[in-house]
Amino acid sequence: MAAGSDVYVLGGYQTDFARNWTKENKHFSALMRESVLGALETCDIAPEEIESAHVGNFAAELYCMQGHLGAFFTEAHPSFSGLPTGRHEAACASGSIAVLAASAEIEAGRYDLQAVVGIEQMKTVAPDVGGSYLGTAAWYEQEAEGVDFPFPTLFGKLGDEYDKRYGLKDEHLAEISRLNYDNAKLNPNAQTRSWYMNKEHALCRTDDNPAVGGRIRIADCSQVTDGAVCVFLASREYAEKYAKGMGLKLEQIPRIKGWGHNTARMRFADKVAESANDEYVLPHVRSTILSAMKRAGIDDVNGIDAIETHDCFTTSEYMAIDHFGITKPGESWKAVDEGWLEIDGKHPINPSGGLIGAGHPVGATGTRQLLDCYKQVTGTAGDFQVDGAKNCQTLNIGGSGTTSVSFVLGV
Repeated sequence: MAAGSDVYVLGGYQTDFARNWTKENKHFSALMRESVLGALETCDIAPEEIESAHVGNFAAELYCMQGHLGAFFTEAHPSFSGLPTGRHEAACASGSIAVLAASAEIEAGRYDLQAVVGIEQMKTVAPDVGGSYLGTAAWYEQEAEGVDFPFPTLFGKLGDEYDKRYGLKDEHLAEISRLNYDNAKLNPNAQTRSWYMNKEHALCRTDDNPAVGGRIRIADCSQVTDGAVCVFLASREYAEKYAKGMGLKLEQIPRIKGWGHNTARMRFADKVAESANDEYVLPHVRSTILSAMKRAGIDDVNGIDAIETHDCFTTSEYMAIDHFGITKPGESWKAVDEGWLEIDGKHPINPSGGLIGAGHPVGATGTRQLLDCYKQVTGTAGDFQVDGAKNCQTLNIGGSGTTSVSFVLGV
């Protein structure tokens, strides 16, 4: 296994995930432009310094009738004309795959400064149509065709599998929902920062919290979101110059200390069948997390100060708790009951609000997670800051636990 990298994260910019760009009558390119120009200004980088760009996006061909998204980066600023760019797709892990590709090019010595943009505009269609589009991240003909909301159904089955193996109480899923909504209230870019939600509402079984897929209800779901996030990755050589220019030491610039990446089989039923004799329900996700820790030289989750995980549904966060090793397999409920996941808890998860609270523009989630980890380890997360955070880890999942990517970012 290769060791951690000398790839540095210089910062970036996130659009306000509460915005509806269709209602604003703004084109997809405007969403990308705001994230890129915002990142340049925030990081005090001249556009002429960017050497290459990678775009993570899931389904603009469906939501926006637009492909060839790498080329849209050149529309953000005149200086970008002629830059090498590309687009990466791995469902909800598209942003992280773009980061991996950019990191590899820096490690190969091709470029010293790269932009990575994660982007999705999803509020262009009705919810049922959008649900069908998202279904293409599964094996569409076998798992999604004719199903109103395929992914709530699939992640409901994840909860069912936990229930079958270890037992699962709705009250623990409701508490996960409550926590993410509460954290989102502290995040000025979170989609739900002004919404109302508490544990009692998440537990209610009335018409305002209907079931949308098996045991999954509205309160268990991440949001349909328009958003873009741009981050800058740099080589050690560029980071040294950047740090000097900003009056910083190199050690103050966050580095991608470790990464993990695995791809499981497409169908959820095949994943469950493969893990039948494993103590972890999604062992490939577990392997991804451990690979990132090992490359970072971190023994276990106790060396991680904060986690930004993929809570597309409360069941996926419940899974992440034991897969990170916060509890033994099947005992995620203990971390919920003990308050370990709170911002001031033993193992803070999703201080940003996660996908449930902050929002889930599918192609942008991986880059958003990385940017929020950057904020944590540089002490710039504001009201959702975890005190003393030095190492922060992501988990970004595409499909029903199919593509999983994890980064450890630290100073």
